[in-house]
Amino acid sequence: VQLQASGGGLVQAGGFLRLSCASSGRTFSSYAMGWFRQAPGKEREFVAAISWSGGSPYYAGSVKGRFTISRDNAKNTVYLQMNSLKPEDTAVYYCAAASGADSDYRVYPYWGQGTQVTVSS
Repeated sequence: VQLQASGGGLVQAGGFLRLSCASSGRTFSSYAMGWFRQAPGKEREFVAAISWSGGSPYYAGSVKGRFTISRDNAKNTVYLQMNSLKPEDTAVYYCAAASGADSDYRVYPYWGQGTQVTVSS
């Protein structure tokens, strides 16, 4: 599974961005998908995950209520809608694929290249 993340950028606090992660593989719909982020000097942390069917999305407490994960299996794409962005959301965001949705990044064998999100105060 090859993953390509996009949609990052520079935004002011309170703004929004939508990240996309496109897969080139024909088996995309069989994988659970996750979004993770890593800020400079910090460990990679879980943001959100969604099952292969699009059901049962779940989120890190720090983004719950502000971020929404969704997927379109017909387009082989998973999205992360990020609203009410805060400076502490600044990080490189990665999408990842696994056989089951999980908050542990070590479970995910397939990763996109990352997209930078910078939120200014």
